[in-house]
Amino acid sequence: QVQLVESGGGLVQPGGSLTLSCAASGNIFSISYMGWYRQVPGKQRELVAGISIDGVENYGDSVNGRFTISRDNAKTTLYLQMNNLKPDDTAVYYCYTPTHQGTYWGQGTQVTVSS
Repeated sequence: QVQLVESGGGLVQPGGSLTLSCAASGNIFSISYMGWYRQVPGKQRELVAGISIDGVENYGDSVNGRFTISRDNAKTTLYLQMNNLKPDDTAVYYCYTPTHQGTYWGQGTQVTVSS
């Protein structure tokens, strides 16, 4: 199994920045692709960004150009640098990784963008 723990969420003003982290533990050798989803109550979970083990990145249309995903493979830590945040970015952000044993999710971290 894989355990994922997110951190770094909080309250930020529009136009501000936050960096989320996701620390992986357990059967880390099964991890290749990692990514971030977000969810607002009453709406479907939305892909934010993903990154393969060799560094190929993909982004959701709503965050492309403002968010940057990265990973530290030695520490199996995933990051999400979020710039120029907007009120529409308010959501619970989840780290996830699909493996051959199953898809694992973190518990989520709340990001609130408000003045």
